[in-house]
Amino acid sequence: MKIFKFGGASVKSAEAVKNVTRILGKYNENLVVVVSAMGKTTNLLETLVRAYFNKDEKKYEIFQEFKAYHKEIMDDLFDGNGIPESLTFLFVELEAKLKKVPSLDYNFEYDQIICFGELVSTQIISDYLNYAGVKNQWIDIRACLRTDDNFRDASVDWEWTEELVQDTFRFNGQNLYITQGFIGSTTTNLTTSLGREGSDFTAAILGNILNAESVSFWKDVPGVLSADPKKMDGAVKITELSYREAVEMTHSGAQIIHPKTMKPLHNKGISLYVKSFLEPENSGTVIHKIDHKIELPPIFILKENLVLITLSPKDFSFISINDIDRVVNFLLENRVKVTLMQQSAIDLNLVIDAPEADLQEIFLELKPFYSVRYNTDLTLITIRHYTEEVLDWMVKEKDIYLEQHSRLTARMLVKQ
Repeated sequence: MKIFKFGGASVKSAEAVKNVTRILGKYNENLVVVVSAMGKTTNLLETLVRAYFNKDEKKYEIFQEFKAYHKEIMDDLFDGNGIPESLTFLFVELEAKLKKVPSLDYNFEYDQIICFGELVSTQIISDYLNYAGVKNQWIDIRACLRTDDNFRDASVDWEWTEELVQDTFRFNGQNLYITQGFIGSTTTNLTTSLGREGSDFTAAILGNILNAESVSFWKDVPGVLSADPKKMDGAVKITELSYREAVEMTHSGAQIIHPKTMKPLHNKGISLYVKSFLEPENSGTVIHKIDHKIELPPIFILKENLVLITLSPKDFSFISINDIDRVVNFLLENRVKVTLMQQSAIDLNLVIDAPEADLQEIFLELKPFYSVRYNTDLTLITIRHYTEEVLDWMVKEKDIYLEQHSRLTARMLVKQ
């Protein structure tokens, strides 16, 4: 049994869905296929969440855009025979949600709306596969992937999820299941999400619980590359990586794999393949257990739109362990994720993603203790397996705001 995961780019149009159908048609073994929202649907739904929460009437206009995008795909796939009943129900459900008064919890409302990207996407694909003669069963992953109620970044309840997943994906007279990534639900059936780009994590969770032979992520690149080809020239494909190397890359901001993905696969020794849906016959990259040393080229990871926060004690005292404890607890309470932290005598530097809320408002609680300064629109350049020549070339004519070096990794926060 294998797990396949297809991201938004692989199902962004009718032709893309047909391509996925051709890929699945080449496999006869038991498959669980995890699918993301189509194209940039999640971005669109995020604007819908904001409009709904702010009681902006533009929410209906955004909803119609969401519906029209998927209807165009369905018209092509189903030869203009109208919207299948299963999809009509989902659109009616979302529209009914928009007519309700929002709660006071933005994160809760986010998860109740954002899930429709994955639900609609997978229902379209499941219906089309059956229409094309590829028998499959659609599964609402929320019925078996259980989480806590930390909306927008929920933690998996592994005990409940294991029992429910094994009871759901039985492969008893059925060898192909289509389900959603990214979303789950609480024990009281409230929809949750696993964090942005969490579909990878869903595939890894299912792979772990179902003891999959392998997990494959189908991307628009030939495998894991030494750099993002959209940002740098000269990127080369890496044939194989260790679990550890993959974790280091994802932690630094590599978009190819979700950071939480590796642990469930590593714990069961399950190989992860990163393959191209544009060239499905190619081998791609395999991430697995490697006991021998492999030579890797310098690997470049660029994470953009970051903010550098500098906290300095107002009484000119040293940064102590108590300061770090206070700040870390504050960050946890306010759900601020830190990409990088660095301490000096009287400064504590934090690098975070640019937040939706106002920075001054976020750090208001710390202002009695610290002077707060910040710089925006920064890029973190991470180089794994760096050389001095590569470092000199990479930072040439750039303003460096912060720098860290370890044995294998160099990280520099720069103004592009």
